[in-house]
Amino acid sequence: MQKDKEAFYKDLKKKLKKQHKFPSVYMFKFIVPNDNKLHAQVEALFGSEAQIAIRESRNGNFVSVTAKEMMLSADKVIERYREAESIEGIISL
Repeated sequence: MQKDKEAFYKDLKKKLKKQHKFPSVYMFKFIVPNDNKLHAQVEALFGSEAQIAIRESRNGNFVSVTAKEMMLSADKVIERYREAESIEGIISL
């Protein structure tokens, strides 16, 4: 499993470098169960300058979190995704 994750992040880094010129604003999208504690954990991933939008699903069971933040490098983007992995039930899009 860990090997698959490492391959995923290696591939993501290549794509980020190809598609973005850093530093640039990067948009993160996550889905989490609709729980205030989880909302707070996701929001805590980002700095005070980030623009964060939260939208509840139709049934109210989940929320989508979209955050736009200035990222300095592809490595910083990947670092943020790795931090997000520790949040229970999170799905990265």
